Amino acid sequence: MLARDERTPFSDWWWTVDKLLLLAIGALMLGGVILSLAASPPVATRIGLDPFHFFSRHMLFLLPSLLVLIGVSFLPPRQIRRLALLVFVVSVLLIVATLVFGAEVKGSRRWITLLGVNIQASESAKPAFVVMAAWLFAESTKRPEMPATSMAMALLLTLVALLVMEPDFGQTMLILMVWGALFFIAGMRMIWVAGLAGVAMAGLFSAYLLVPHVAGRIKRFINPASGDTFQVDMAMEAFWNGGWFGLGPGEGIAKRSLPDSHTDFVFAVAAEEFGIILCLALVALFAFVVIRTLTRAYASEDMFSRFAASGLAILFGMQAAINMAVNLQLIPAKGMTLPFISYGGSSIISLAYGVGMMLALTRQRPRTEVESMNAAGVARGYA
Repeated sequence: MLARDERTPFSDWWWTVDKLLLLAIGALMLGGVILSLAASPPVATRIGLDPFHFFSRHMLFLLPSLLVLIGVSFLPPRQIRRLALLVFVVSVLLIVATLVFGAEVKGSRRWITLLGVNIQASESAKPAFVVMAAWLFAESTKRPEMPATSMAMALLLTLVALLVMEPDFGQTMLILMVWGALFFIAGMRMIWVAGLAGVAMAGLFSAYLLVPHVAGRIKRFINPASGDTFQVDMAMEAFWNGGWFGLGPGEGIAKRSLPDSHTDFVFAVAAEEFGIILCLALVALFAFVVIRTLTRAYASEDMFSRFAASGLAILFGMQAAINMAVNLQLIPAKGMTLPFISYGGSSIISLAYGVGMMLALTRQRPRTEVESMNAAGVARGYA
């Protein structure tokens, strides 16, 4: 079944997938299980649920995530593109439905309930959007007459407009940064990249002027005395309490008071109970996943695989960096999960989908297969 001369789908996958990358992702998932067990019981008890409610649901979400991750990693690039288009269209429709029918929580409409399951459609839209944008940029390098860059811009504006309407400015900034990175990787002129950065900064300033929620977070970050900074203060206290080696599993103090200790501030719980040593290990794992994927992407001769894998790696790394920076009070607070570590069904399954595409696009395919894919793409036009 695993012999090199046996041409089965599983043996082909096993001998071409990046096993070190797969091992690092597995380590992150295992870390998420351990930290969910450490961080979630006090939150569940505080709101009157069974102590292991969130841990049980984390494990429940982890099983389909593994299936999605492995299943998607089997797909060839052409099927990756087609699936991304389908996922993006469905996600956009669900975001529109959320804006109309979703419940308002803390001034935002980000969740919709389908068949008893809460879904945050913006999570699945992110990796699908990155792949679609990467495909359009790849097409622009092969067929200059195609208005691919304009189409990618329209795609960006569509998603950003929907996210701003929710509103979800954290996800909006993440999407803008990843799209800008892809724009730069695709070889666009620096003047355009600088112009887009200026537009993004103008948008952020407008949000500061017009949206009280955004203004409040920025003011509290600049001047903590101007508002309630309880969560970020407790997170910083957790880092001080933990020191290098932590207080020990289950001995954390901050998680008893932090409302979001199992989601946005799970990194602080890790620091308090297991120490800065574990936090550095997590940072190293995230960095390894990103750098390994970028290295494999730039070794690919298929432009679409190169752009898409790079964009997905940047999305993965930026989301992790934003979450950890919030915990360390380096940037204003944003509601963003730590990949595979924080609790959240939509987040874990969408991350598994994105990482599955990363694994698929960085598989070591023979040169003849890459050439045949490129030739087929040119012959068929749109895949």
